[in-house]
Amino acid sequence: MSTNPIGVAVPTVLLPKASIDPATWAVIACDQFTSEPEYWEQVERIVDDKPSTFRIILPELYLTAPDVEQRIAACQAAMKQYLAEDVFEEHDAFVYVERQVGSGTQQGLIVALDLETYDYNKGSQTLVRATEGTVLDRLPPRMKVRRGADLESPHILVLYDDPEGTVLKPVHAQLDRLPVAYDFDTMLDSGHLTGRLIEDPALQATILDALAGLISPEAYRAKYDLPNDAPLLFAMGDGNHSLATAKAIWTELKEQGAPDDHPARYALVELVNLHDPSLIFEPIHRVIFECGDLVEQLEATFTDATYAQASDINELNAEVRLPVAPKQRFGMVTPDGYTLVELNHPTHELAVGSLQDFLDRFLSDHPTAEIDYVHGEEPVDRLARRRGNCGFILPAIGKDTFFKSIAVDGSFPRKTFSMGHAKDKRFYLECRRISQ
Repeated sequence: MSTNPIGVAVPTVLLPKASIDPATWAVIACDQFTSEPEYWEQVERIVDDKPSTFRIILPELYLTAPDVEQRIAACQAAMKQYLAEDVFEEHDAFVYVERQVGSGTQQGLIVALDLETYDYNKGSQTLVRATEGTVLDRLPPRMKVRRGADLESPHILVLYDDPEGTVLKPVHAQLDRLPVAYDFDTMLDSGHLTGRLIEDPALQATILDALAGLISPEAYRAKYDLPNDAPLLFAMGDGNHSLATAKAIWTELKEQGAPDDHPARYALVELVNLHDPSLIFEPIHRVIFECGDLVEQLEATFTDATYAQASDINELNAEVRLPVAPKQRFGMVTPDGYTLVELNHPTHELAVGSLQDFLDRFLSDHPTAEIDYVHGEEPVDRLARRRGNCGFILPAIGKDTFFKSIAVDGSFPRKTFSMGHAKDKRFYLECRRISQ
């Protein structure tokens, strides 16, 4: 694969041959249903003895299982078996993917991403950056799975900021002429998948030019009012720890003398436009248990904030979601009622950053207090109304501030947003060889 300044290459994609049923070949991302072994047991029953990506991935549910080493060995043996048995057909192509999800049809582009353009560490200035902090302790068990593997199959979603839709516009114009690689219903009610091959070098070049255009000096300043001396082109959506694992393994291989053109230098990912209508960011709220004098501490910290009462959780949530930039809002729920907090001089690009800074300091000073990260307003209302607790309602992150916030502040505070429901997550289907 030839590299280029934006770190995107055309991969040699391995797809199951037409004789293999894609509905049993494709399984959901390994980091889903980690508390529901019955889901993965059902997958195993459906797959049975048929060829399947289930045999070459390790559901994260089993990362700490007593037999994890045997499971990893079985995954890597299955990879060798599939390569030896000629299960795949090869295509030097991008893959245009349409995936039905609960909120519509999500459009993506399967590419190879140069890991030299990605750094998961805090303060990274690379083209590809993490959206949330990478927990380094989570990498070693995942590295065991990738180390020595012959194949990769991605559940990684990488976002790009293209409000005008320039990257996929030429794809849409030629859609009827693109060969269909797969078209099927996924298992266990996770929607429909359609993939089309982009094998034409001219169309591939047009796509690469459009991606590069997103970080031209003019475009970058127009979108973010920032110079493009250290531009941000891609931000992680799903699978940050998987991409970080790929990067860590590539670093290992380099230290062992691997050549620059080693296939493990790249990772297969799906690029998705931040502005895809199906992509909905939901906020993740906070509940503090044993909160003590938290309210007093908050008021002492945000001295120039404006405080207003709301009648119930619905009114509070509606007020929090109103755009008030450059000010910021979040809601506070206590046994005494509902309070809208408006920060007149915020310290971060996002309300969650301004609040989390305070909460981190508070939790450090109050070892008996505990925090939980909660999806949905109703659980916050229920938990925070109990004596001794306090909850915070946060706004959803705006697509117009998403990339600029990362460019200015770095990765988001942990648990800033969620992206879709478990059943809507990416399925493993396309593979790529990562061994020589």
